[in-house]
Amino acid sequence: MKIATAKMSLSRRLGILFLMGQFIFFLPQAFGAMKLPLFIKKSRARLQDEQLNQFYSKKPLGCQREANQFAFRIFAPRATQVVLVVFDRHDAEAGREFKMQRDHDGVWEFFAAEDLSGKYYGYRLSGPAGKGEIFDDRVVVADPYSRAVATQNHYRHPAKSLILPDDNFAWAGDTFLKIPMEDLIIYEMHARDLTAHPSSGVAAELRGTYPGLIQAGGKGGIDYIKSLGVNAVEFLPIHDFGNLEPGPEENRIANNIYGRNHWGYMTSYFFAPESYYASNGTMEPGKWNGVDGRQVREFKEVVKSFHQAGIAVLLDVVYNHVSDYDQNPFKFIDKKYYFRLDAKENFLSKSGCGNDFKTERPMARRLILDSVEYWMREYHIDGFRFDLAAMLDWETCDAILKRAREINPQAIVIAEPWGGGGYTPAEHSQHGWAAWNDQIRNGVKGWRPTGEGDQGFIFGKWKNGTTMAHLRSYVTGTLKADGGLFQQKSHAINYLESHDDHTLGDFIRIASGEVGEEQRIADIDANARLSPAQLRINKLAALFLFTSQGATMIHSGQEFARSKVIAKTNIQDPHAGQIDHNSYNKDNETNWLNFQHAEMNRELVDYYRGLVALRRSHRAFRWSEKKDIELLTSEGEFSLGYRIHHASSGDTHDFVVLMNGDPKLPTKFKVPAGKWEIVVNEQKAGTATLGKFAGGRFIVKPTSGVVLRLKR
Repeated sequence: MKIATAKMSLSRRLGILFLMGQFIFFLPQAFGAMKLPLFIKKSRARLQDEQLNQFYSKKPLGCQREANQFAFRIFAPRATQVVLVVFDRHDAEAGREFKMQRDHDGVWEFFAAEDLSGKYYGYRLSGPAGKGEIFDDRVVVADPYSRAVATQNHYRHPAKSLILPDDNFAWAGDTFLKIPMEDLIIYEMHARDLTAHPSSGVAAELRGTYPGLIQAGGKGGIDYIKSLGVNAVEFLPIHDFGNLEPGPEENRIANNIYGRNHWGYMTSYFFAPESYYASNGTMEPGKWNGVDGRQVREFKEVVKSFHQAGIAVLLDVVYNHVSDYDQNPFKFIDKKYYFRLDAKENFLSKSGCGNDFKTERPMARRLILDSVEYWMREYHIDGFRFDLAAMLDWETCDAILKRAREINPQAIVIAEPWGGGGYTPAEHSQHGWAAWNDQIRNGVKGWRPTGEGDQGFIFGKWKNGTTMAHLRSYVTGTLKADGGLFQQKSHAINYLESHDDHTLGDFIRIASGEVGEEQRIADIDANARLSPAQLRINKLAALFLFTSQGATMIHSGQEFARSKVIAKTNIQDPHAGQIDHNSYNKDNETNWLNFQHAEMNRELVDYYRGLVALRRSHRAFRWSEKKDIELLTSEGEFSLGYRIHHASSGDTHDFVVLMNGDPKLPTKFKVPAGKWEIVVNEQKAGTATLGKFAGGRFIVKPTSGVVLRLKR
């Protein structure tokens, strides 16, 4: 027998091993929820990374209505037992418990014949113990496929999944807007900040809510956005997230004295809208949000209303990491499956934000794809901006683009092309993705407002090796053919300000030397009011942005040079009164848009409106090929001028754009002869004629620009 075993063929040995593996993993299915023998638990614990990748299921996950029953499914390949817990109330400590059965693909199932609409549920998972394991069946975790969750205000973010009734939302024929990438003018915004301030004019009980966003008649909200003329909004994360962080008293994140995560970059549930922004949202400690699920209907109303206004809706989504302190379900479902770990099986945080999600896992990838599809089909979302997209594996990136474009051929897919030490705008473009163009941001504005070599063209300086050749590349789309980043200009999302870092207005205040970086601001209104020099620089920056090829993005308040001065609150912040460059943790007037300041700087707001109108009215600024952009001769180190011939864009006009970044000296350009109309000067911008010019030498004042349109 020993001799025969020694001579057994390799194929036969593999066959026996395969049958043993099938026995081990089919056993739970055959014997229901029987307690598994110890040797089976150990065999699951010993599964290697590549073995875990073999598990995959196409079954619908989460809670589904199937025929006359509710099907509950959760993927947990290494769990030894999963129990479904159904609660009658969101705050109930105990509920009815049902043992689930496991199929051979690692999916646990339970089928209920009774109508559970309006009930709440979660799961208890048992699994291997030992090195690095954190299975804990004492904790009830909500379903990662929850369509709605009720969450308690605590940094652990306790949650229960809500079983919603059948969806009967009246979309009234609403569908995707299908705006070409080149035509996009994106307004990046926070769902709460746009209406939370009293100056928004929104009813007090609706400030900072989904319904408040679409309330008519206010100075803030959708009416304000429509008045700007933009055609897309990009919401900072509205997937349900951990709003609270442990403060100094928990001795966990001592630098977050506010104990808040205001921006939303700690997603907990990838299918559920954030309920704090619902009309009954609260941050009172210990209270619950999302109990009745109204956040689902209310956010659908937001999308529908923006679509009716001709404005596409994009979501900023965070699939690269989750919080390291909340009760995120993936930690308790299977840490080793869903997270990237070090050699000691500790969570990795190369994102610098939390526990890094293992996007390359087949079922983790499936979850991301299911989430993207769900938001497109159920909420009619037009596109996505992917946070720290360099941390997503390329197979997942390709699958995301494919899935999104199958649903909507003009789906908008944008990368924030860095994270974890990676920098991948060129690679994302090669994979067909658009990406934030930080080169135009850095070259035109700069990176930091203080420090040698950190200020750009609009200050009459060259930022860290930026040259005139770089600026010329930016206006033609920052194309790879010119030493830039992108395969095509539609992949360039040009911007000068985002939620991160200083606002453009504050960058200019500090870099111009009129405000100190650590200065205490005694008069908030006086600080917000633009000086003549600040106004000129803001206008020049906007002109460069809106006349460059590629999509355009501005951040909320950029149009009035919004200033983020750290508000004085009951929190003892030693930096209160200073300008903030990282306001992620402040749900207060630091972040809320003050529309009195917009009125105060109306000239700049009108200038932005005019540039938006000009760009949307003329294809030359969006669809021109490089061959039709002719550089013009000029005097001065910081002067950039070019003519856009109309041929490739299909526009009916040629244009000349002239810009002078020198803060002291005027510059001269040689403009071809013709019947030119001035449509942008140092005071105004738009499509109306502000003056005429017959060609020849055109003098551009310091820190200013003009646009000429050829009359035909």
